[in-house]
Amino acid sequence: MSAATPIAAPDRDALLAAYGLPDRETHRVRMNFVASLDGAATLDGRSGGLGDASDRLAMQVLRTLADVVLVGAGTVRVEGYGGVAVSEADAAWRVAHGLPEQPRLAVVSSALALDPSAAFFTAAVTRPIVVTHAGAPEARREALEPVADVIVVGEHAVDVRAMLDVLAVRGLRQVLCEGGPHLFGTLLEADLVDELCLSLSPMLVGGDAGRIVRGAAELERGMHLVHAMPAGDLVLLRYARG
Repeated sequence: MSAATPIAAPDRDALLAAYGLPDRETHRVRMNFVASLDGAATLDGRSGGLGDASDRLAMQVLRTLADVVLVGAGTVRVEGYGGVAVSEADAAWRVAHGLPEQPRLAVVSSALALDPSAAFFTAAVTRPIVVTHAGAPEARREALEPVADVIVVGEHAVDVRAMLDVLAVRGLRQVLCEGGPHLFGTLLEADLVDELCLSLSPMLVGGDAGRIVRGAAELERGMHLVHAMPAGDLVLLRYARG
């Protein structure tokens, strides 16, 4: 049997068109994840091991289109988030389309177990945002205030709906959430997820790795396929609310 013809990966311009937004005024929450063929969200404890160059390019394009990149505190620690920044070419694209050079970066944390000297803060190219609740340790909140804008929403847990409202008031309506699974679950429970951009990695992982969603109650939520773009052996999937 002859080998299949390799499938060319889409380039940056093709991805900018594929993930383009119909408008920027409507509040929108996009989830971006990578998963294996058998549903694993991580390999060796990190999601980065599942992706490839096409997955990373899609992530950069999604960041280029976003107003704010939102992550959970656990994801910041596990994935080693530093100063998230789009490339010079992507920054120029943003400016040409009336956007700031760089998207904002926000982390959601209940316990505020975040180190103010970590690269997430010290290497940031825009002032980070920390989202927490009123019951979070006051001393930790005060320690973070010099290096980040601290947003307090909710009394004993982060109110994600109020969080999105506060972000929107700041002009941050296009939210790209890069995880983790517990934050995805919280947003899903609140019925706030508008899109899932999923890179389907050509791997079978096995083991006991978790799924891309954790903590959400079981409930059928229909999604509409916007595109399925082959990128070599990986497939870039975009689903919107059904």
